[in-house]
Amino acid sequence: MAGLDNPDIDVDLLYKINGYADSLPGWVSDAVTFLVEYGFAIGLVLAVLGTWFLVRSRAGSAQAVAGVSWALGAAGVSWLINQPISSFVARPRPFIDHPDLHVLVEGKTGWSFVSDHSAGAMAIAVGLLLVHRKIGIAAIALAFVQGFGRVFTAVHYPTDVLAGFALATAVALLLSPLALYALTPLVRVLAGTRLLGWIAVGDDVRAGQDREREQGSADGADGSGGEQGGDDGGGRHRARARRGVTAA
Repeated sequence: MAGLDNPDIDVDLLYKINGYADSLPGWVSDAVTFLVEYGFAIGLVLAVLGTWFLVRSRAGSAQAVAGVSWALGAAGVSWLINQPISSFVARPRPFIDHPDLHVLVEGKTGWSFVSDHSAGAMAIAVGLLLVHRKIGIAAIALAFVQGFGRVFTAVHYPTDVLAGFALATAVALLLSPLALYALTPLVRVLAGTRLLGWIAVGDDVRAGQDREREQGSADGADGSGGEQGGDDGGGRHRARARRGVTAA
């Protein structure tokens, strides 16, 4: 436990939260287990899809869709950063050191610190907050509920969850400018293709496509004019040659 602040308070809070699980009926326990393991994650993925659908046709759609993409990307980056931290701290799951806990999620392996579920949920939530305020706030609330559920089911200590929240928030906020700088042009390119044109259809994307078409038309006209000019010049040259032959 070295390096963790006040582990006794951490354990006391774990027991208090997990204690509420003792009185749950069997079907409620099963429902809570499903929500904590899968349900909240599914809800956050649906929030991502809903946010994309709302912003794909609004002004600045390319950057907005890039922001939605970053919400998922931030979850992935948080997971990657978490792996060496988890291995370094090597904190066992709560039910390993405290077998009297009421464990709702059986068969969990791996280290306890940092909570992958909590980090992923908060990364998505903060990423969505940067794109759509109302959906982002709802997603953050859902992430907090999921974090509480990880402690409630005795698969994580409270500090595991809080560390996951902190890690994910830092990743989502600090790397957001770089991510948007890279992803926004990519979204514009993909939105300009026939296969993926549906991912962003806002005025900014359509204006860019119109400019490209106009530029292409202008380039084509210049090329045709050049060819016509060449034909005219060649015609004048041939006419002069014929007059010279006739005069001779």
